[in-house]
Amino acid sequence: MTREYKFDKFLSKWDPLLGGFEGYMIWPTWPRLGVDQRNQWDMYRDLPGGLEEIRRQVRFAQAQGTRYFIAYNPWDESTRREDHIAGMEEMLRAMQADGVVLDTWGQSSREFQNAADRVKPGIVMYSEGMAVPKDMPGIVAGRVHDAIYMPPPLNLNKLIKPDFAIFRVIQLAEGRIHREVAVSFFNGYGSELNIMRPGRPDWIAEELAYLGRTTKILRENSAAFLSTAWDPLLTTSADSIWVNAWPAPSKTLFTVYNLRPEGWSGPLFRARMPKGHHAVDLWNHEELALEVISDSVTVPVTADGFSRAWLGTRQEGSVDCIAFLPTLLSTSLDQDSLSVSATRGTKIVVWAGTPGYSTRSAELPSGTHAISLLNRLGRHEEKVVVQLFDSTDLLDERVLNIPLATPRLISRKARTDPATSIPKGMVKIQAGSFTYHSTRSFLSPNEVIPYPGSATPKTYAIPAFYMDTYPVTNAQFKEFLVATKYAPPDPANFLKHWNGGSPAAGMENHPVVYVDRGDAEAYARWAGKRLPTEVEWQYAAQGTDGRKYPWGKDFDSTRCNYGNTTTTPVDAYPTGASPFGVMDLVGNVWQLTGDVYNNNTFNFVMMRGGCYYNPTSSWWYSRGGPQPVDNPQILLLVSPGFDRCSTVGFRCVKDAGR
Repeated sequence: MTREYKFDKFLSKWDPLLGGFEGYMIWPTWPRLGVDQRNQWDMYRDLPGGLEEIRRQVRFAQAQGTRYFIAYNPWDESTRREDHIAGMEEMLRAMQADGVVLDTWGQSSREFQNAADRVKPGIVMYSEGMAVPKDMPGIVAGRVHDAIYMPPPLNLNKLIKPDFAIFRVIQLAEGRIHREVAVSFFNGYGSELNIMRPGRPDWIAEELAYLGRTTKILRENSAAFLSTAWDPLLTTSADSIWVNAWPAPSKTLFTVYNLRPEGWSGPLFRARMPKGHHAVDLWNHEELALEVISDSVTVPVTADGFSRAWLGTRQEGSVDCIAFLPTLLSTSLDQDSLSVSATRGTKIVVWAGTPGYSTRSAELPSGTHAISLLNRLGRHEEKVVVQLFDSTDLLDERVLNIPLATPRLISRKARTDPATSIPKGMVKIQAGSFTYHSTRSFLSPNEVIPYPGSATPKTYAIPAFYMDTYPVTNAQFKEFLVATKYAPPDPANFLKHWNGGSPAAGMENHPVVYVDRGDAEAYARWAGKRLPTEVEWQYAAQGTDGRKYPWGKDFDSTRCNYGNTTTTPVDAYPTGASPFGVMDLVGNVWQLTGDVYNNNTFNFVMMRGGCYYNPTSSWWYSRGGPQPVDNPQILLLVSPGFDRCSTVGFRCVKDAGR
């Protein structure tokens, strides 16, 4: 024996599934009462560490947001005589507990409540038996006792007194708890896990995860589930599937309990949805499209199926939950950047998939924000759920579905020190409105990595900037090396075409190659510049008239490096200028942009312009040769030595002063 309490560890053990316990109850009396003359209060006093240890546990629990309850046994009349009310008051005062479980009682009394209130207001008298209507005014919380082994779907006590805090007693030792959790959720009340009995089955985590899903919805919508106007058993279009309505001042929830083994997916019931609201499936976290008929809407439901063999057992049934929520959140997703705005509430929570106590999330104050999903949520795809809360109360939810393998821009453009005049070797790209549309002029038969962008053109207001007239040359890169003594951390294939640290004679004015993105960025920082974005590169090459090549709409082999077997000097084709005077944009070397994408599997950059090399013996090759200026090409980022090659170079840009 370790001679130590494991209470502290136990209390947080299941937090990733349940998000913490609202209440904890200690029960040190039965079945020990009657073995000797000690009464129920003596049992507390004789626990290891005595009442001071229990007080420590209470403080610890309360610090975690958990209420601590003690047990009272009204039938304890034959052990050492001690006034029951005085004994309970002493225990509460010594421990500062939050509630008392009234063993075998479905009621309380004014005397007991007064004694508790003398210790501190708000101590809860919690009935063990299900209170009958005449006893309900005297207590605020009680249990649906597990003597009702398979409780019916609808709880009439909840119907009689909707604000009565009911909890279903669930015995882990009796088997699966799935049905009891589902019925509790359908009726809008919580669950009490009774672990006094031995039995810790292997499926505990699986079932507690299910309980955690229902509990999270109950906690975040408590005003609805305590509504005195709740409407049970709405008319549905199918038998053996029931719906309860839970109206709150700004929203309405509908809980669904399904006993059809084949499940259900489709329209199920009709309801009125207020203007300015939208429908969300809170169980599956999907926004719903509703059919409007007259003054009401038809609400679709998706309830999972289950094995027909489970009918009549503790594993039968499934649930769903639909919410009519006011449209308070505005969301949009552009590549990796999520924009979200809310004018009400206290916080916005962005979830990497289905919200849950172990799901990654980012919390923001209410307001307007733009965040990187990759930076805040890590690698994730398919679904992003955005929720708006007022403290713990759910106000709104929006769902963004992202197809698998969607490339998302993860790099951010960092402005350079602005230039107020045209820097040497650069041309000014005038500000303008530019409609950006990238087009794959050829498709590989094995195009398994989707390209970024959409078929819908997007218009940008481009501020003025400066761009290198030519790609960076071997001579310019040599100047950088001499000035900075730059040496890459991984030198594999770095400037492989040079001899003795210098370019070969006659190659000084050719574009530098055998550099990776890190090498190019190092040069750009030294020069006070940066790599262009895809949009900037295409705007500088295309202008505003949608041309396919820098010089016009048609290809002209005399205006670029075409058919050569090596690079050419960057100024070899003076008639190949773009509308802004940018030279050597296509055909010589692929030109890196600063845009880095992630598709949850690979990181890659985008290149533009094509290159001198153009293998033609198979269509499985990446296409070379001069490429239209709106044609992107992926370059997977593997390693510096792998990425450095003879066909890829770069040019730089610099921001203009305002």
